[in-house]
Amino acid sequence: MSPRNTNVPASYLVLMQDNKVLLLQRANTGYHDGDYSVIAGHVEQGETFTDTVMREAKEEAGILLHRDSVSVAHIQHRKSDTDGSERVHTYFVATSWT
Repeated sequence: MSPRNTNVPASYLVLMQDNKVLLLQRANTGYHDGDYSVIAGHVEQGETFTDTVMREAKEEAGILLHRDSVSVAHIQHRKSDTDGSERVHTYFVATSWT
């Protein structure tokens, strides 16, 4: 019997305002610091994709999202070029936040 498939799940958040995408500049992470990015992070044990994007928005950008203010825009399944792991990414869009 072949081993079960395991995935690394992550959530991404695209913030839209006046038909523009708002980005953050990565800092103090050790991974692509200085680059511009959307808010993103890995799903932790027991979290949903939505829980993750709400937590990451608060941690990375200090913004609060309401569950009904985010919508799924895209889901991606891919194999990582760096370590060969399989990844499942959920991309959300938000147009309002606090």
